[in-house]
Amino acid sequence: MKVKRIVANINTRDITAAKSFYQDVLGLDLMMDHGWIRTYGLNEEMGIQISFASQGGSETSTPDLSIEVDDVDATLEGMKRAGFPIEYGPVNEPWGVRRFYVRDPYGKLINILAHEH
Repeated sequence: MKVKRIVANINTRDITAAKSFYQDVLGLDLMMDHGWIRTYGLNEEMGIQISFASQGGSETSTPDLSIEVDDVDATLEGMKRAGFPIEYGPVNEPWGVRRFYVRDPYGKLINILAHEH
């Protein structure tokens, strides 16, 4: 037996609010829409990870999701233009990532990060 995929589910009555954050700013594709559930993603090979944490690092709150991007600063500017509240950063952390925290339309704390090279 092997795990093939992990899907994060966010409970909400307003599934349409996800579009501006996850599709318009982050560039994810709408992969499925059954009216009661919309799934955003990419048809690319990605690593599967689940993290269990007592904090978010640097004494921050533990984020609900961590999303790795190729350009943290461009993503930060997109989030600001779209009006999403930045709660931490951007900062270069001592463990080798550049990141910021932002709230999605559902109030979930999202850690946007890129590994430094």
